[in-house]
Amino acid sequence: MSNCKSSICSHLIKDHFGDLTQTVCDVLLQKCDCHLRQLTSEAKIPLDRVKHVLTVLIQNNLVTFQKNKRGQTEYTLDHDAILWRNRIPHYIFCGKNLYGDAAELLIEDIAHNGQITMSTVVENVTDKLNEALENAGHPKIGASVVYEKFKALANTHFIKQCVNPLETLCPEDIDECAVAKLYTVPPFQPGNRKRKLASDEEAQPVNKKIKTEAGASAADDHIYWTINNNRFHRYFTDQLLIKAIRSKIDERAGQILQTILRLNEVMTEDLALTSNPVSFIEIFQALPKDLQLSKQICEQYLTVMADDSTGFVNKIGDSGGGMYTINMMKAMTTICTAHVESVIQERFGSKSLRIFRVLILKKHLEQKQEISKTADHAPARSFYLFRVNLEQVARMLLEHSMKALMNTIVKREMETRENRRLMEKEERAEAIIANLERSGGDAEQKEEILQSITPAEKTQLKRVKHMINMLDQCELQLDETIFVLETYLQYCETKLKTKR
Repeated sequence: MSNCKSSICSHLIKDHFGDLTQTVCDVLLQKCDCHLRQLTSEAKIPLDRVKHVLTVLIQNNLVTFQKNKRGQTEYTLDHDAILWRNRIPHYIFCGKNLYGDAAELLIEDIAHNGQITMSTVVENVTDKLNEALENAGHPKIGASVVYEKFKALANTHFIKQCVNPLETLCPEDIDECAVAKLYTVPPFQPGNRKRKLASDEEAQPVNKKIKTEAGASAADDHIYWTINNNRFHRYFTDQLLIKAIRSKIDERAGQILQTILRLNEVMTEDLALTSNPVSFIEIFQALPKDLQLSKQICEQYLTVMADDSTGFVNKIGDSGGGMYTINMMKAMTTICTAHVESVIQERFGSKSLRIFRVLILKKHLEQKQEISKTADHAPARSFYLFRVNLEQVARMLLEHSMKALMNTIVKREMETRENRRLMEKEERAEAIIANLERSGGDAEQKEEILQSITPAEKTQLKRVKHMINMLDQCELQLDETIFVLETYLQYCETKLKTKR
């Protein structure tokens, strides 16, 4: 792992969990695997506080642990999981788009807690929704409505059960039944938690009382759920493909590709080079009704997509009206190439971009497009070929993107630190005004509070907020580029393993 990636992880841990957790994580970043005594000694933090930090990190799926040969428990930091925390807002927005407000709050609550039981999160989200509905003057909803959204997220694998770290399974022991169990939702009894809290609080032993207060019912006791990052990443990859085909052909082609991807969403393995084959009949029947496509037009679209130079869609058979698959490797190569071309255009100009595109198209080229046939390879009679190693270019661009992300984070932290006093002053003024509005304060009092911030300070605050907003947008764009490059490189690794 690069030093830049380690630095990003350290800063993100500080943003999300504070300085103490950052100190412990810095040791784990340096030592990779570290047991408790070594971690306490290196971090120079009391044992009980180190244990608390590790508990928080394990709860949030950022640290894993296992026994070494000496029987000691070693802790390892998951660097990718730390970087993915920046994508939690994207996960939440995705849930809202697909399944509505309840799913949005479910994903937010699960991501906030790291690991949580179904009963607890369903009850929490139901209470939040009912509070908002009551304030808006709308009737309340039952917990069963939220439970159905929870089931929808589990059925499409956006959330999954946590695997017990003490149960180590060999890869050959993991079959389809074991995988399916990760997405099996237990039954839910609305109000079960509240009844237990009310009637059994005094009668239960201490250990049982703790479980009850955590919200776990008998049906899902000890079953904890977490975010399935890989499934969200597959969804984001699918959206990249749909966006690319829409820009290349049109909106209807994007809808057809989206239908094929939806039919494969829980069938195709992660990072599979090609999707499972889907028949034309299945595709046509699954199309949105409002698209109003006839069979003939739908078949024409699929033919155009299969003949397109991008090679996103392949026709592999004629049964069922034709069998179609999506070549994920070719699709990600095309998308990655487009990102690289954008960088070349910005840094080196249009002429360099034309040369790059010719090299991509022709594979190998030299100035006269020929090679010397002499056996001695003398420099005067030899010709030198040029080519593009896209995988190597992607790795280089990924490292540059990481450095840019690191610089953006440091700049944002610096702006926030240097203007912290002024920003806190504005927050206090806004809090006082909010209290005055609730208590019925007059306009003169509000104006007096507003005047406590001078015009020069207001100008400074406006500049700082604009700068921080630009840096936040920059982080989002860099994360999208990093996601594309990382996904492409993962498919390259999968292709290499397949050849072996």
